[in-house]
Amino acid sequence: MTDHRIHSLFDQRLKDSPERPFLILPDASMSYAALGTWIELLAQELRADGVRPGDRVMIVAENCPEHVALILACSRVGAWSCGVNARMSPGEIKAFVEKADPRVTYFTSGVSAAAQQHAVRADARASAIAALQRSPVRAEALAEQGELVQRVAAVIFTSGTTGAPKGVLVTHAGLLQFARVSAASRALGPDDLSYAYLPMTHIFGLGTVLMASLYAGAGLVMRSRFDPEDVFDALARLGVSNLQGPPAMFTRLLAWLDEAGIAKPHCPRLRYVYTGAAPLDMALKQAVESRFGQPLYHGYGLSEYAGALCLSTRGVARHDTSAGYPVEGAELRIVDSTGSDAPAGERGEIWMRGVGLMPGYLGDEAATAQVMRPGGWYASGDLGYLAPDGALFVVGRLKEMIIRSGFNVYPGEVEAVLNSFNGIQRSAVLGRRESDGNEEILAFVEPAPDAVIDMAALQAFIRENLAPYKRPARVVPIASLPMTHSGKVLKRSLLELYPQA
Repeated sequence: MTDHRIHSLFDQRLKDSPERPFLILPDASMSYAALGTWIELLAQELRADGVRPGDRVMIVAENCPEHVALILACSRVGAWSCGVNARMSPGEIKAFVEKADPRVTYFTSGVSAAAQQHAVRADARASAIAALQRSPVRAEALAEQGELVQRVAAVIFTSGTTGAPKGVLVTHAGLLQFARVSAASRALGPDDLSYAYLPMTHIFGLGTVLMASLYAGAGLVMRSRFDPEDVFDALARLGVSNLQGPPAMFTRLLAWLDEAGIAKPHCPRLRYVYTGAAPLDMALKQAVESRFGQPLYHGYGLSEYAGALCLSTRGVARHDTSAGYPVEGAELRIVDSTGSDAPAGERGEIWMRGVGLMPGYLGDEAATAQVMRPGGWYASGDLGYLAPDGALFVVGRLKEMIIRSGFNVYPGEVEAVLNSFNGIQRSAVLGRRESDGNEEILAFVEPAPDAVIDMAALQAFIRENLAPYKRPARVVPIASLPMTHSGKVLKRSLLELYPQA
């Protein structure tokens, strides 16, 4: 695989085993050869529309073969794919279009009612592929110039859990490196089958699921939406061997098993279970491992570092919630408030650099300058510490850290305690500034299906398990926490939704 762009992974698979099924759909499967035909048709269409290297191509999509074909066709012509989830609102889509300034926008209309609605608003027209529509080509769109043109493969828009989303420039080199690292970490091979519901508009779906599978020649059970019943059917009937997703996915899977009265799911070929994209608490880890009969591996990654910075080691059971060790090509530091390395075991901001690091944010030099540090280090805004064996533990966000009575309170630690209480499915802890400058700790708790949270018992549990300065002043039960499409809690929305909390 000598080409430096991501489509080289697909071209190798096409050359080696053209008729091998790659994408397993609800009612059919698609071989490398069939997908290759689509990729070539779309590459020709992009060129005919005047799409040049460095142009952005917006893809308003839910998971489907057409989306995969567009990502790889963009790579072939040197354009940057900019995927956005079709279930976002018209206002959000408009903001992404303004930020990306795309030459053309595609919609996966044939497989997504939401994408079809966006296509109607954009006055979209037919594409060479029946299930796709595309907006009129924008002649005034500006192509990127300079050395970034050949380096960048895609633009991933951040989830915006703490502010306005930004367009992360993801490089071919970073995705190719992580494809190899991720495949190796799982011993992924042609006999493996992964469940692929994670949106490929997100770095988890693009890197960990799609690129690693292409590198290894593994198959994908591709779904546009998450359905617990379908997951268990794929595990039992199709023989899914790799199951990956955010903690919220596993919470929903466990809830479905409970509702169905199933103690242990039938997973005859399952051999690797992984969670990432959000903090992991011990109660969930233990529950998943008990029900699935497999270790739950964990990692730490973000859009700004293609794929993952750290992964736990396959075959090595851990009895904690560590995110593992830096992957090949990655470096990390734990830095204190002065910018110096924190002593081992002490909390600080996670800094990183390496092959997967982004070159910056799309069209936003100011935002890029805010996070880049001398020596090529990226200041993540995440808080963590290193164990004596070098394993990383992530404890929260720097901006979310609560200062209460002079003490630092890390929301993740409080959430871990709350989540271990019987009847709580998940929680979110945040601080609210008081008139004296101190911060009040608020907790929002989501009950498990059919559960009623005993608030008096919960308060007693909190007093027993948390120091006084860590205890929430208020605990607010709510039906469901607001979540991003990638499974992260939208904490900044909670105070807006519940101003009287």
